[in-house]
Amino acid sequence: MPCASLELPGLTARLDKLVYHHGGPSLPPGQPHAFVYFITIRNASERTVTLLARKWVIRHADGTSLVVEGDKIVGETPRLAPGEQFSYNSYHVSAGDGVAQGSFHGVDEHGTRVHVVLPPFGLSVPAGD
Repeated sequence: MPCASLELPGLTARLDKLVYHHGGPSLPPGQPHAFVYFITIRNASERTVTLLARKWVIRHADGTSLVVEGDKIVGETPRLAPGEQFSYNSYHVSAGDGVAQGSFHGVDEHGTRVHVVLPPFGLSVPAGD
């Protein structure tokens, strides 16, 4: 989705829950920490919105960043009429602490490109892990 879009008032995204999981050998070498997040996107606007893509920026404590963009949200293109919401969960893997921020991109019922930003949230590895 191109960047030229409008932040639609009433379309919100929130982090419902963040769970830390030490995945051990099931995770990539050098990224032994998994952060499972639960998110709800709510449409309190007066327009029907179809979400088509997402973008994540993860800033690691060592100063590096990872940008993840793609079509769909966990394989779906949710269509949200006014008053509806979409909840899902997914995860990020990391070498350590960081900060994640997401955004979701789509179109409203008139074909206007819209987006909603999820406020940044910390990814903190528990002491001793």
